[in-house]
Amino acid sequence: MRAPAFTLLLSALFLPGCSSGVPPSPSAPGPEEAPREAESLLVPRGYGTLHQDQISLQLQSGDLLIKITPLEEGIIRLTAPDTYERLRALAEIHGPRAARTSLASHPSLFLVSLFSYEPDVTYEPEDLLLVNRGLRLRPQGIAPITPSWGTQRLGQQEARMAIYAFEGGIEWEADLIAEYQRLRNETWQDRVLPLLEAERTKVRARAGG
Repeated sequence: MRAPAFTLLLSALFLPGCSSGVPPSPSAPGPEEAPREAESLLVPRGYGTLHQDQISLQLQSGDLLIKITPLEEGIIRLTAPDTYERLRALAEIHGPRAARTSLASHPSLFLVSLFSYEPDVTYEPEDLLLVNRGLRLRPQGIAPITPSWGTQRLGQQEARMAIYAFEGGIEWEADLIAEYQRLRNETWQDRVLPLLEAERTKVRARAGG
């Protein structure tokens, strides 16, 4: 049986605007120190208002819902403070395990969340792909967060999470497509990017430029 605190964390990932408030590790270096970080995309912390769902790509295959959330520092800083702290903590705690098997020196990390609407729903972790700049990217490393991730089978209304490491150098201002088997989500450029750009301007205004 899962501990109550862990169940609350899973629930927060599927409720817009909610978070578990997991604090970041105070001793871990911030993701903004990574050489790949584009300084022009960084804004001050603590001024964002976006929910996790607003920066995520979703795919639904029958009774299986998949959410793909980028953990790039320049993006998650645009989320509400509690959401930012939670996503940043997940990246710092579990990201190194996902990156360990990656060939890239600074892979791009994503939180992948699964949810089932019916019992006995199966999934194939390696079938989740990204397309960026016309290149199809396969996950180079997967770090499960939920212990039962490896069973590849979900019970009714069960949620599971893992951190995926994809090849570094993703161009966030370009199109980013999520694929799972025969499904595609192509809303990044038309829906997510304009939202990020508008929020980035608002955050800089709130922070006084």
